[in-house]
Amino acid sequence: MKQETKKGNPLALLPLGVFLLLFVGSGIITGDFYKMPAVVAFLISGAVALLFNKKESLEAKLNVFCKGAGEPNIILMVLIFLFAGAFSSVAKAMGGVDSTVNLSLSILPSNLLVAGLFIIGCFISVSMGTSVGTIAALAPIGVGISEKTGIPVALVIGAVVGGAMFGDNLSIISDTTIAAVRTQGCELKDKFKMNFKIVLPAAIVTAVLLTIVTLGYDNVANQSYDYNLIKVLPYLVVLIGALCGVNVFVLLGSGIGFAGVVGLFTKSFDIFGLIEAISGGIAGMYELSILCIVVGGAVSLIKFNGGIDYILYFITSRIKSKKGAEFGIAGLVSVIDLCTANNTIAIVTAGPLAKDIADKYEIDPRKTASILDIFSSCWQGVIPYGAQLLTAAGVAQISPVEILPYLYYPGLMFICGIASILFAKNICKVKKSNQTA
Repeated sequence: MKQETKKGNPLALLPLGVFLLLFVGSGIITGDFYKMPAVVAFLISGAVALLFNKKESLEAKLNVFCKGAGEPNIILMVLIFLFAGAFSSVAKAMGGVDSTVNLSLSILPSNLLVAGLFIIGCFISVSMGTSVGTIAALAPIGVGISEKTGIPVALVIGAVVGGAMFGDNLSIISDTTIAAVRTQGCELKDKFKMNFKIVLPAAIVTAVLLTIVTLGYDNVANQSYDYNLIKVLPYLVVLIGALCGVNVFVLLGSGIGFAGVVGLFTKSFDIFGLIEAISGGIAGMYELSILCIVVGGAVSLIKFNGGIDYILYFITSRIKSKKGAEFGIAGLVSVIDLCTANNTIAIVTAGPLAKDIADKYEIDPRKTASILDIFSSCWQGVIPYGAQLLTAAGVAQISPVEILPYLYYPGLMFICGIASILFAKNICKVKKSNQTA
C-alpha cells in the first residue's frame, strides 16, 4: 500500500530558522560562535515551537517535547557521551594521551600523522558502528598531535570526524545502515558493497589531501619523544575492541577500568584521583548531553506541528524521472537531517516514502538504501549543531564552525553521492526476477 503524503505546515519549520538565526547569525555578527550557546538557541527554538498548534493544549505539546527528549536513541547517545567523557579524562590523567601521541610521532613522519589518524578512524568507526564513539576515542589523541606538531587543531579534528563518518555510513552494525536496509528491503552485505564502491574514492582522496596539507610540518619528525607503552595499552584495548565489534558501552567501560588500573599501577593518581578524573570527565559532557535532550524535544515539536510532513510533500511533488527520483530521495533525507540533526531519525522518517518512490521508478533497493545513508551521513558530519561536531569541538575546546573548512571527507562523500546518481547506468536497475519473489 502506497503511503499518502500529508501537505504539512511550512510555518512549523520556523523554530529551526530561529535557531539558525540565533546561533549562526550571532557568530557571524560578533565573530565569536561562543556568544550564543547552542543549548540556549535551541531552548528558544523549542519555546517558539510551543506557540504553534493552538488547537492543542500546552500540556499536550510539552508531553510531545518530553517524549522526543527522552527518545531511546537520544538517551543512549547521552550515556555514550558520559562514558566517553570519563574514559577520555581518566586516560589523560594517567598520561595515556601524551604517551600515545609521542609513540605516534616517533613512528610516523608528521605529514602522515593526520592521514593515518583519518584511516584509523575509518577502521574504528566501521567496527564500532558509531561516529560519536569513534570521535570520543580519537579526538583527545588528535588534540595531542596538534599540540606537539603545530598542525592546526581544527584540521586534525576534521580528519577524526571524517574517519568517524566513513564508518557511520558503512558499518554493518551502524544504526543508520540498519535503518536504511530495513526500510528499503535489501540485505546488509549488498548495501555495503554498493555503498563502499560509491564512497571509496572519497576516502582515498581525503587521505591524499590530508597528506598534502600537512607537508609543511616535517620538522617535528627529527625530535625525540618519550612514551610509556603501558600507558598506551588502554587506547589499544579500546581500538582492538572496536575492531572486534565490542559493544560501545562494554568497550568504554572496560577502557575506563583498564586506564584506572594503569594509572594506579604507575602512581599517576591514587584512588581518589581516579574518582575525581571520572567525575570531571562526566561533568565535561553535561552541556553536550543537555543539548542533545533539548534538540530531541524541539525536533519532536517541529514534526508534531507538521514541519517534517511539509518537507516530504514539497520534495516528492516535484519528482518527474528516475534520476529525479534518486535526487528527490537524496534531497528528502538531506533536508530532514538538517532539521533533526540525527541521521538515523532522518532515514527512519524518509525511508518509507523513499521505498514508495523507488518502487514507482524501479530503483534498486541497494541504491536507495545507499543514497539514504550517504546523504544523511554527509550532512550529519558538517552541521555545527550535530552530535558529531559538538563532541569533537567539545574535546578540542574550539567552536564547531572552526572545523568546517577541514571536513574533507563529508564534502567528498557528497560529491561521490551526486556522481553516483548522475553517471549511473543500468547497473542499478531492479531486475525483473527480483520483483517476483
